[in-house]
Amino acid sequence: MVTGGRGETRLTATVAGPSALDLGGRTDLKTLAGVLAGAQALVTGNTGPAHLAAALGTPVACLFSPVVPAVRWAPYGVPLELLGDQTAPCRFSRATECPVAGHPCLSSVAPEQLLDAVERLISGVSSLSTRRKVRHP
Repeated sequence: MVTGGRGETRLTATVAGPSALDLGGRTDLKTLAGVLAGAQALVTGNTGPAHLAAALGTPVACLFSPVVPAVRWAPYGVPLELLGDQTAPCRFSRATECPVAGHPCLSSVAPEQLLDAVERLISGVSSLSTRRKVRHP
């Protein structure tokens, strides 16, 4: 399934192509939560749905630009695959639009890397776990 906002329907249709269900512009927050709760894994950028998926217990493959520190802002509490060059020149810039030509932090992620990340998440063996151990007194 491919989701997106009302202004992204052309993009979601392109991404979905003939093989995926295109839900672009057709999900409110409650419906999106239902979609994410039923998913084996989510592929997304560092956006609200990444954190909603984590809150629902859905593993996340996150294309994460380093404009903010991943250790502080990545989805928390679920198996996580963090993709993107965390040392790129835009690091910690807090930019909302890429200040570096060519988007080097994310353009370095090959489709095969993303597929491998999703396969790891679905198999239950992610490369990064964000679960913290609770210490009892």
